[in-house]
Amino acid sequence: MTKIHFPLDKAVNLPACGSWPETRHRFDKTTSDAVKAALAAQRPLLVRGEPGTGKSQLARAAAVQLGRVLVPEVVHARSESQDLQWHFDAVGRLGEAQALGVTAGGRNAAQGRREVERKLDPLRYLAPGALWWAFDWDSAERQYGFSRFKHRRPESPQDWTSSKGCVVLIDEIDKADADLPNGLLETLGNGGFSVPYRNRPVALQERAEAPLVIITTNEERELPSAFVRRCFVLHLWLPDDNPRDREKEETKRRAKLEQWLVGRGADHFGQRIGETVRRRAAEQLSKDRREARAQGVTPPGQAEYLDLLRALDHLAPGDEKAQEAMLDDIQDFAFKKYQGMF
Repeated sequence: MTKIHFPLDKAVNLPACGSWPETRHRFDKTTSDAVKAALAAQRPLLVRGEPGTGKSQLARAAAVQLGRVLVPEVVHARSESQDLQWHFDAVGRLGEAQALGVTAGGRNAAQGRREVERKLDPLRYLAPGALWWAFDWDSAERQYGFSRFKHRRPESPQDWTSSKGCVVLIDEIDKADADLPNGLLETLGNGGFSVPYRNRPVALQERAEAPLVIITTNEERELPSAFVRRCFVLHLWLPDDNPRDREKEETKRRAKLEQWLVGRGADHFGQRIGETVRRRAAEQLSKDRREARAQGVTPPGQAEYLDLLRALDHLAPGDEKAQEAMLDDIQDFAFKKYQGMF
């Protein structure tokens, strides 16, 4: 494996990708070390943390920095392990069969049957899933071109070749039943999987880099212990939550959080949002986080902070005085999401 370098404490530009807009990301030593370790051990990296701490964005930033394709898959309550491997459009095939109706009769009957068989070939309704793209991009590309079922095709960077590998993002795995993480573990352990209607399995190609698999969880459901044990685990904390800082006084933890947020605001908005506004917004978020914890509800975090600054940037572009005046009027909409916080 080639030597990997992540720029520490420096904002990295992330170009627009799929439905994700252009943004910026900042690696620190902890996240850099976690990604490097997972790559070296060829194990999935399970990223834990409250919503809005940048779990999904870490995968996107790693893909940009490594020069790899990002292959995302968002998990939902109905997701199954095979959805990470392949997708089959059974409804589309049934509709096609109904549209074709009865084959032509007479001397054209045989030709009509052959045409029906060709159009109803199951491979025409089979699409690659995230792990198929990651394990064998070239065969996934061929299958994508042959199939009439055009499930999502990942966007590849300029000058990228399949030998450079992928970063697979499996987002919000805790929304699925235990069968999905267990099936994922089996697939990654085997380095491949079988696909129906194909006479050969999908497997990692010899000259290709093993995929970096980043998995996120919001802790809505407990993950199987066997699965967690086979992952490297990264905990993303905001500075006032980090257990390494628990011995510090609360005022120092709050100050660290506020300074951290001010820096993240500068990464994303630069001078369009002045430091005074960024700091006042950070102080308010810190206060509202304490109130949310006291009420036993999910506290606002980095995502809500950046949402507030984004609103100010659009409502009063470049006008710091107007932004300051507007801050008090709209900050509750971003930070106070539960009735008990008022």
